[in-house]
Amino acid sequence: MNKNELIAAVADDIDVTKADAARAVDSILEIITKSLKKNGEVRLVGFGTFSVVKRKASEGRNPRTGEAIKIPASKQPKFKAGKALKDAVN
Repeated sequence: MNKNELIAAVADDIDVTKADAARAVDSILEIITKSLKKNGEVRLVGFGTFSVVKRKASEGRNPRTGEAIKIPASKQPKFKAGKALKDAVN
């Protein structure tokens, strides 16, 4: 399912226009993004938790040349599925 399909499914499920559903989906994604930018976490009980993980700087290799390169430290978004989501999938 892509974003457009998600918007259409939300619109059908709650009987609103696709434009209203698109605004709702975009708003949710924006709020999650803003929270993660502030190093916060978004916990949706039963569904899962979005958080930020810090990755240390490391050394890697250029696959073409084999030359050593430095990979800088970074922050990565992480999602951990909740129990209800795991149970629904299995």
